[in-house]
Amino acid sequence: MKVGYFGPAGTFTEEAASQLEGELAPYTTIPEVFEAVHSGEVDQGVVPLENSIEGSVGVTLDLLAHQYLLKIKREIILSISHNLLINPGAELKDIEVVYSHYQPLSQCRLFLEKMGVRTHATRSTAAAAEMIKGNKKAGAIGTRRAAQLYDLKIAAENIQDHENNKTRFVVIDQEDHAPTGKDKTSVVLCLSQDRPGGLYEILGEFANENINLTKIESRPSKEKLGSYIFFVDMEGHHKDLKIMNVIHRVRSKVGYIKILGSYPQEGDD
Repeated sequence: MKVGYFGPAGTFTEEAASQLEGELAPYTTIPEVFEAVHSGEVDQGVVPLENSIEGSVGVTLDLLAHQYLLKIKREIILSISHNLLINPGAELKDIEVVYSHYQPLSQCRLFLEKMGVRTHATRSTAAAAEMIKGNKKAGAIGTRRAAQLYDLKIAAENIQDHENNKTRFVVIDQEDHAPTGKDKTSVVLCLSQDRPGGLYEILGEFANENINLTKIESRPSKEKLGSYIFFVDMEGHHKDLKIMNVIHRVRSKVGYIKILGSYPQEGDD
């Protein structure tokens, strides 16, 4: 088994991917992970889907909806603790600029404002750690593993603005997961026309079957301004009879509906 992930080493995505059995292979971008799974270069891929503070990762949703027929096979939820990394010999008062991925920078906004530093977004937290190596005026927001990999020290721990900070990662594969009895199904759908009560009518179909929806999110369809698609997560597996029935009914009322995958449900939602 070979597992591709949005790298490099030292990121939270690597931490999530390490929960799977197999050889880990880092990729520079999320689209590269999708392409590696699609081409068979790796067996599975691990990418971030959403954060409890900053919301969804748009590129992951768009690739699932528009470009690939890959399925979500598993979800992995990690509690996120951000650290400020600096060089040995440097002090907190020396730091003038902090580098990290845009999401950690947003998640640590209050801490950074109190420091009074400039910020610079990088492609990943690990890339930020590598970038500051040897620069005693620069810091990076990253993981403990990144500090070890790049010989940095942790100047401050748990610097995120909110304690309940979790990121949901998904494992993408050619096929989704077999039913386990405690599953979640993700779909994307588009209304056939924009009309009053259109979405309400669709959601009513799920309510009539007593199917609990755990997430509803809209994103631009990329076809025209004001046109949206909807991502819906629900409890249950797409092979469950009541979900098969409701998807059959919904399919006749929408422009399209695509099953993104069914997989074991993590956590209490």
